[in-house]
Amino acid sequence: MLLVKEDNRISPSIEEVRDRLQHIAIIMDGNGRWAKSRKLPKFAGHKKGADAVRGIVEKCADLDIKYLTLYAFSSENWNRPPEEVNDLMGLLQIYLKNEIDELHEKNIRISFIGSRDRLSKGILKLIDHAEEKTRNNDKLRLTLALNYGGQEEIVTAVKKVAQKVVKGEIDISDIDESLVANNLYTCDMPEPDLIIRTSGEKRLSNFMLWQAAYAEFVFLDVLWPDFSDESLLDAIDEYCKRDRRYGARP
Repeated sequence: MLLVKEDNRISPSIEEVRDRLQHIAIIMDGNGRWAKSRKLPKFAGHKKGADAVRGIVEKCADLDIKYLTLYAFSSENWNRPPEEVNDLMGLLQIYLKNEIDELHEKNIRISFIGSRDRLSKGILKLIDHAEEKTRNNDKLRLTLALNYGGQEEIVTAVKKVAQKVVKGEIDISDIDESLVANNLYTCDMPEPDLIIRTSGEKRLSNFMLWQAAYAEFVFLDVLWPDFSDESLLDAIDEYCKRDRRYGARP
């Protein structure tokens, strides 16, 4: 079965996508610029961006992608104006209240990575409920990186490993890449095959620094609120053209 785009280009088959692409991670960027270009408040951009999330989650499920990780709120985003932070947290609460039942009905599991410090008790309660309700779903695992920073994640993992050394549970010679990876937030999921960033920016912004070691990157000029099924297929098309050698010869 081939995926045919609106311009009649032939995209990879669902079977090919399934075989080559387990995990997509997306840096959702451009909400503010989308709103500014339309002379709207930033909240309008964030709200439109939340609508885009819904569509992309459904499309990934249709394509039989097993893991989708979205950079929802970075540890550095706390430095934004308080009213914008409040708007983002308010949207998150609305999403968790309104979308979880539908995600559950579609057999989608939701999980969260990042530090839970600084998150309100109300949000933590919604997170716990969402994770517990959808825990056994296996169509797609949707992970939201919330209050997340890649450097902080690595430091936290190193501290966990160091504590095991101090307690005598492991020897320092036991420390390797696998041990560190097993202490990351993402220890129970595969590393991303494809990382997409929208809005034309070309950097990771402290997102999945360890996990991105051999990911393929696709940078799109589209602003996140305008990210569509077609945008996703464009990124997948580009990914499927890449030759992933992991340092070896072809």
